[in-house]
Amino acid sequence: MNAAAPHVVVIGYGPVAARLVDELVPAVRRGEMALTVIGEEAAAAYNRVLVADLGVGRTTEEAISVSDPAELEAAGVTVLRGARVLRVDRARQRVTLADGPWLGYTSLVFATGARPVVPPLHGLNPDPAAHSPLPRGVIALRGLDDAAVLRGAVARRERVVVLGGGILGLEAALAARDEGALVTVVHHGPHTLGRSIDAGAGHTVAAALRARGITVVSDARAVGVEMGAGADGVPAFSALALDGGPAVEGALLVLSCGVRPRTELAEGAGLATGRGILVDHSLQAHHDPAIFAIGDCAEVRCLDSSCADCAAGTGPLGLIGPGWRQAEWLAAFLTAGAAAAHPLPAERAPVMMLKARGVDVAAAGDVAAGPFDDVPGLAVSVWADPEHGKYVKMGTRSGVLAGFISVGMPRTGAELTLLFERGAELPADRSALLRLDGPDAAPASPDPSRNVCRCAGVSGETISAAVAQGCSTVPEISAATRAGTGCGGCHGDLKALIEAHFAPA
Repeated sequence: MNAAAPHVVVIGYGPVAARLVDELVPAVRRGEMALTVIGEEAAAAYNRVLVADLGVGRTTEEAISVSDPAELEAAGVTVLRGARVLRVDRARQRVTLADGPWLGYTSLVFATGARPVVPPLHGLNPDPAAHSPLPRGVIALRGLDDAAVLRGAVARRERVVVLGGGILGLEAALAARDEGALVTVVHHGPHTLGRSIDAGAGHTVAAALRARGITVVSDARAVGVEMGAGADGVPAFSALALDGGPAVEGALLVLSCGVRPRTELAEGAGLATGRGILVDHSLQAHHDPAIFAIGDCAEVRCLDSSCADCAAGTGPLGLIGPGWRQAEWLAAFLTAGAAAAHPLPAERAPVMMLKARGVDVAAAGDVAAGPFDDVPGLAVSVWADPEHGKYVKMGTRSGVLAGFISVGMPRTGAELTLLFERGAELPADRSALLRLDGPDAAPASPDPSRNVCRCAGVSGETISAAVAQGCSTVPEISAATRAGTGCGGCHGDLKALIEAHFAPA
């Protein structure tokens, strides 16, 4: 190693940090860079998006792992697991670890991610700086330990109470119910997925949940957790207390109340923060070119008050795909330098997709207005069949899709997603899109150039080529192309491409 080589220190060892490290490994092997990654958990980096699947037994720890510390160390990377950073000394350019030593850095990357929101309920400690665990029988479904607790409850077919009506809570509820648990979803607000869809779609989703055997309690304000004696006599969660209503009994409470970017370490170092750590379009922290931030902890907001991209920004997106793209871009920036790096593309408004068996939901853009609301330039079409769990809303400006919701219409939702991401015009006859899910619809012939894996940005052409070269399972495709390593929502499409290739045989 060249003694004058820059030392890059990465705080955090989640999936976004792991992608950054993977991209920097070639420079480490060439002796052009020293690299240290620091993770609080003893486990190697894994995909948190799939923790719920792990908790219901649909996947394994090995399958959701995204990094191999032994391989990284063999390449010359220093991997510190079970280590916590106490403070960042920007003046001396070094970080101090909890066990005493400090590390100097040339460049420092925050990849600290986000922590689950613990609501201020009686019996819980909402202090984000507290290290005391949640009460027995209460989890946030964020780590491997949480997954193990959920797996035990599902195996025993116990009643699971999910607090929160967002996408992660509903995915966990549906998965647990599919695997045999009794599930109740409790949420504040008149309908589920309140941040992403309108009331009509929300009620349609709630009806679909009830049809699957899930109890839904809406407009409920939780106020505390009740504890009872567990099987071994140790106090454990027994019920969720509600304001003005009967308590919801259960053996396990899953908190799904959102996440907050982990910014406390950056704030302690005097860095500017908003919803996340404020960085410019080069992912550099404001006023400190030696520090960067990526993933769930980073908020791209440059110092140019007239920047249109920043004006439309809403903070960290909380999605793995944008974090991976930031990691890949930053790796190129750190190795090639500012002169050689292309500008980091602005992220488009994300498409929300519920990944569950038999409950298809997709939504994006502005969906608040109704068909008879007077919104200049906006035309809204709505079709609803609540008896059969189907609902579609399309909002257009000059014929171009500005927002949409699709519930229970998988092919229509897929087409609307494609049109929204491409900024394409809708057909003049909107009902043509609805007929995609009709009984007389022609067999689908998807565009081979479309991104099948939206998280990793892998097209159907790339996946088909991998299948033709011998990949015959989803894990093999993932190893060859990275497709399917993000949220897991494309696994069905990957299987379909494999089956289509081998059908003639």
